[in-house]
Amino acid sequence: MRHNQLNLIALGSIPLMATLGNSMLIPVLPEIGRELHVGSLRVSMLITVYAVAAIVLIPFAGYLSDKFGRKAVIVPSLIIAIAGAGVSAVGAWLLKDGAAYWTIIGGRLLQGIGAAGAFPIVIPLVGDLYEDEEAASRGLGVIETYNTFGKVLSPILGAALGVLLWYLPLLVIPVLFLISMLLVLFIIRAPKRKKDSTTIKEFAVGIKNILAEKGRWLYAIFAVGCICMLIIFGTLFYLSETLESDYGLHGILKGLVLAIPLAALCLFSYLGGKAAGKNKKRMKWLSFAGLALMAGSLAVIGLFRNIYAVTGLFALGGAGIGLVLPCLDALITKGIGKKERGTITSIYSSMRFLGVSLGPPAVSLLLAGGHSLLFGVLAGMGCAAALLMLMAVKPKQGDPERGDSGDRRKRRSRFPHGSVNAVPGMRRKTSVK
Repeated sequence: MRHNQLNLIALGSIPLMATLGNSMLIPVLPEIGRELHVGSLRVSMLITVYAVAAIVLIPFAGYLSDKFGRKAVIVPSLIIAIAGAGVSAVGAWLLKDGAAYWTIIGGRLLQGIGAAGAFPIVIPLVGDLYEDEEAASRGLGVIETYNTFGKVLSPILGAALGVLLWYLPLLVIPVLFLISMLLVLFIIRAPKRKKDSTTIKEFAVGIKNILAEKGRWLYAIFAVGCICMLIIFGTLFYLSETLESDYGLHGILKGLVLAIPLAALCLFSYLGGKAAGKNKKRMKWLSFAGLALMAGSLAVIGLFRNIYAVTGLFALGGAGIGLVLPCLDALITKGIGKKERGTITSIYSSMRFLGVSLGPPAVSLLLAGGHSLLFGVLAGMGCAAALLMLMAVKPKQGDPERGDSGDRRKRRSRFPHGSVNAVPGMRRKTSVK
């Protein structure tokens, strides 16, 4: 039991540090722009290059983790993230103006590459460590809570460090990744994996087969994850702009207000993972309820311009999103066989990063049409996500997938689309869960 708790602490540190390593910069971006004499568009690239690197490289990390093992990919990736964050820290500390800016950009790109190889592999590794579905679901709820706690802490910690020194958040980031790397290195004992000689072409055929058979519910979950992240970061961008321009809130006080909806998301992410247990049908209906709550709160926000009403209602919507995220993680983790789990969850993580990247620019464009239009569109997206969950995701209860590609035992599919063939040159799997 104690080692299980240590496993979750070590694994949870990865999304926690990755989230802090990105979102912690948001409150200090204006100050960074002033110090480096660059405009808002160029300074926003400090966030964009990190996300773009992750979006592009995450699926490759999933393939490598399926082929060589989860820990064998996570630890070197965290080392790359430490190196990238270190380059950014040195650039901010020792250089000035253009030289400092481009050094930080290069370091952030390298940091994003490292995060792409570590962050998404956590979900399938939890599935590998906990064969029991209920234990895995609880574990994923804890991991999602670490992730959302990082979102809650980021604006507060970033603002507090920025008050002391504008580049102090950049100096702290490599230390955070170092802590995470040491925890994973000395605590996690990943299950032994059989040697895999599958080529990229063969593996791509296997993934194509999975998507052909299970694409209906997988594509729905990918889309729902993207929409949830877009709404979270888009609305936070709106709140950040409004708090500063209309209410004159800056620094730590602004960070505390931004943390309110994220705290609700964090709490309900933990509760959602516990409530879902191993019941896949319950996961679906918890997700649908959370999406409906999110869409409803966004629709009502469109009727009010009072910042207190908007913040409170978005906290309600954040609670709904908190119910959704651990259920999506569990449905994918226990709905895909171990052989392909890393790649499928990595594609899902890419879609979430896509939502993070699209949220702020989408909201900035919609703001030109007014408050009501903005939240009307966001509410419509929430309704679309709820309908996708209702119509496309139809889980069936079944035993968890315990074997890898060499397991010949027939197991009932947990989803209603039958079984698929294994990749060429490998033993046939009767089902991919």
